[in-house]
Amino acid sequence: MHEIRIKPDRTRSKPKDANRSSNWPKTLEIPRYQGSIAHTIQSQRLRDMGKKKKAQQSEADLLSTLDDFTSKENWDKFFSIKGTDDPFEWYAEWPQLRELLLTQLSSLQESNGETSVSQVQVLIPGCGNSRLSEQLYDAGFQSITNIDFSKVVIGDMLKRNVRSRPCMRWRVMDMTSMQFADKSFDAVLDKGGLDALMEPELGPVLGNQYVSEVKRVLKDSGKFICLTLGESHVLGMLFPKFRYGWKINIHILPQKKSKKSSLKTFMVVAEKASPTTLQSISTSFDQNTLDSGDQSRGILEALETENNIRMKWSSGNDIVYSLEDLKIGVKGDLSELNPGQRVKLSLGEPGQSRFCYKSVLLDAQQNSEEFLYHCGVFLVPKTRGHEWLFSSEEGQWMVVESSKSARLIMVFLDASHTGTSSEEIQKDLSPLVRQLAPSKIEDGAQIPFMAASDGIKQRKVVHEVTSPLTGPIIVDDVIYEKVDGQLGQLSLYKDLVFRRLTFERSEGLIQSEALLIDETSQKNVYEKENKKSSSSSKSKKKGTQKRNILEDASNNPNVNHDYLASSYHSGIISGFMLISSYLERMTSSKTTVRAVVIGLGAGLLPMFLHGCTPFLQIEAVELDPVVVELARDYFGFTEDERLKVHVTDGIKFVEDVATSKSINKLDILIVDVDSPDSSSGMTCPAVNFVEESFLSTAKNSLSKEGLFVINLVSRSPAVKEMVVSRMKVLFGKLFSLQLEEDVNEVIFALNSEGPTDFNSPETYNQLQKLLSVKNPEMNTSIIDSAKKIKPLDG
Repeated sequence: MHEIRIKPDRTRSKPKDANRSSNWPKTLEIPRYQGSIAHTIQSQRLRDMGKKKKAQQSEADLLSTLDDFTSKENWDKFFSIKGTDDPFEWYAEWPQLRELLLTQLSSLQESNGETSVSQVQVLIPGCGNSRLSEQLYDAGFQSITNIDFSKVVIGDMLKRNVRSRPCMRWRVMDMTSMQFADKSFDAVLDKGGLDALMEPELGPVLGNQYVSEVKRVLKDSGKFICLTLGESHVLGMLFPKFRYGWKINIHILPQKKSKKSSLKTFMVVAEKASPTTLQSISTSFDQNTLDSGDQSRGILEALETENNIRMKWSSGNDIVYSLEDLKIGVKGDLSELNPGQRVKLSLGEPGQSRFCYKSVLLDAQQNSEEFLYHCGVFLVPKTRGHEWLFSSEEGQWMVVESSKSARLIMVFLDASHTGTSSEEIQKDLSPLVRQLAPSKIEDGAQIPFMAASDGIKQRKVVHEVTSPLTGPIIVDDVIYEKVDGQLGQLSLYKDLVFRRLTFERSEGLIQSEALLIDETSQKNVYEKENKKSSSSSKSKKKGTQKRNILEDASNNPNVNHDYLASSYHSGIISGFMLISSYLERMTSSKTTVRAVVIGLGAGLLPMFLHGCTPFLQIEAVELDPVVVELARDYFGFTEDERLKVHVTDGIKFVEDVATSKSINKLDILIVDVDSPDSSSGMTCPAVNFVEESFLSTAKNSLSKEGLFVINLVSRSPAVKEMVVSRMKVLFGKLFSLQLEEDVNEVIFALNSEGPTDFNSPETYNQLQKLLSVKNPEMNTSIIDSAKKIKPLDG
């Protein structure tokens, strides 16, 4: 598998978890009855029969054969006991079925132009010893094929009918794997067979296989007539399988007056139509006449949920196709490339693959560069699925260009794939994506698999808590496969441990990330950077490898507040260069400089500033008190006379400063707040921090020569342009620092016109004098970032 190293979007740090996009179809969440109604009804019928036939066979013996509706051996034993003279009917009998069923089948004769109903080809799967096929035969439908996997019942039924009904066919066959050619039948008549296969404890595997076979053997304009009790798990599988290219109508069968059960039998009729047909499911009954019981409520909720999906998709919004939909031609001929085509789809289903996958098929734009592959697969790990690069259409086209594939199938992995190797995923996906490959690819050619690495080598969860404001929050320690940033001699150590703070409500985005110090081998290593003893380095490496580094760091955490793991943090500090003359004057006059950071996270930026800028009075503003406690307990955040935290709303805090005549203005205002909605194309800041109203308030809160800083994270040029254009209206001068492969952009806004020689050696020297950075690598990183700052003209 090829690994494409596309760096994660970073606000405070690396994204962690995947987003389950709201654009994907919802699973039917319908209350399930306790146990199987189908099993309960048949057990009751057997009890009734047992009372009538006690002299022949005990009720217990008969009931024991139906512990598993899917067992051939059990059914053989059952039919051996019962024989053919005592038919076993599921749900409804002929008087209740006759009128509606004959109407449905007779319409097939008319639509197919056949001269008589005897020519209508009918398949009855799981026929058992029911008299249904005999009654249909006697009503004129003589082209009937009955199948059942019980040799006993097929043999008995053949003997019973061979003379009186010679045209009827009986075959021993598994209904989930039929030996019939495609498009062999006008109708498939199911009387409780699907319900039997869909026993809750068995899952949907057999049901999926069976329905796929039904769709395969039906002719164009054919009908699947399914008699069912309409349990939620049955409808939850059935409705999605008959979306595109089918018309569905549901009827209620009349009940016998003497019938004890209040449960209704429904007839679901799915008729083959045009491949592009997507219609709402209709009913022949007034839904208001249904009672308020569990069965009726389940049916109505299933109908409402499915019809809402169909209505949404019929308008062309957020459509997610199945592989079967695409194979029948819903999106045209997929064997041909269609430049610019983008199709959301689901791959795999129970019984056909080990997993199910959310996917997007993309055919490269017409002006794409020369392709290396006709078709490729790109795996997006759970930890990165929420990123704009993978979750937005604009970002996905960037991945297509990077992949050099004419057609790219982007597959999103989720929690269900956790613990599965890439080789297993590839083996499971290969037969599925092969069906989506364009015709240009040779039969034996391999489809390359590519992936975006999550980069995590080891991980240990340290603490989990749920905040009333923020939701689930996780503190974990990780060792990365590859460490980014300017680490100097720290990079000599193979396994550096980073502590992360993650807000799960923000789609698993890592809010903060700190380097942990291993006291025995890494403490103050930067003070020894001039010592280049390779033997010493080797011995240290060897020593750390013998110990469980991740465990040691977690048990004895010591956050390195002299190092910033996120390069955009050092980029923010580098922007102080823009007001270095002002800061130097304030420092010389021993006047306090007021700096406010909106968004505490783990408190790493305020703690670093506290250590290297003695002239600053630092205030952090955080809305969630739980976050403040986590910063203190797990990241070493502490307050003193120069560093305070305010638990309040950041926008309200800035408004108070802007409107108060008694509160000192801000010299530095930093907005470092993550957006909980990255689907907007902006990972940082939250949208309300770039609204015109807040930007105006921020300007009014600043001192005359104050500095306003926003960490902007977006891969969308349109989003970036929108933010910059709003800021240009208000501020005298804007500057920009591009970071992390153009993902992070730190925007600096000055209340004044700013220095004309901001990038001169003098300004760099002024900045260096102002800062007391203990870590030489961090000092170099800050100055290097300062040299990359550019004015945003216009």
